[in-house]
Parts: sequence; C-alpha cells; structure tokens
Amino acid sequence: MEDAVSAAEANRNFSQILRSVKEGHSYVVTSHGTPVARIVPTKRSSALSDAAKATLMARLRAQPVQIVGPRWSRDELYEE
Repeated sequence: MEDAVSAAEANRNFSQILRSVKEGHSYVVTSHGTPVARIVPTKRSSALSDAAKATLMARLRAQPVQIVGPRWSRDELYEE
C-alpha cells in the first residue's frame, strides 16, 4: 500500500522517506491534492540484467590480452 505525502512534506522529510522506501514502503507524492509522482523501492536485480552481466563477463574472459608497446614498470609510470 502506498502512503500519500505532499510535495512540501516530501521535501522536508526526504531522508526519512528514503530510509522508509529502502525498507519496502512506497509513497505517492501529491501537489495540491493531485498525484504527481511515485517513490517506490527499486528491484535489486532482474533476470535480464543478470543475463546481460553474465554475457558481458563471458565475452571479456574469452578475449585475449593484447599488450601494445613496451611494458612499463611502476616506477616508470610515476616518474616526473
């Protein structure tokens, strides 16, 4: 269930509202009694983003490491 909160109240108590949203609560922000926005918790992870991450990581692991130019030591990198 969503709690209604005025825009002014949301502005004054934004940190508190965010903590509450982090715990799973939702809010409808109103302006002059008219709903204008919804503050809801985000999903932690979705199957699509997990699959995209797995595909990207597999592709990165499959690529060979390419070294172009000479290798530098740490001291050479930080020389002035």
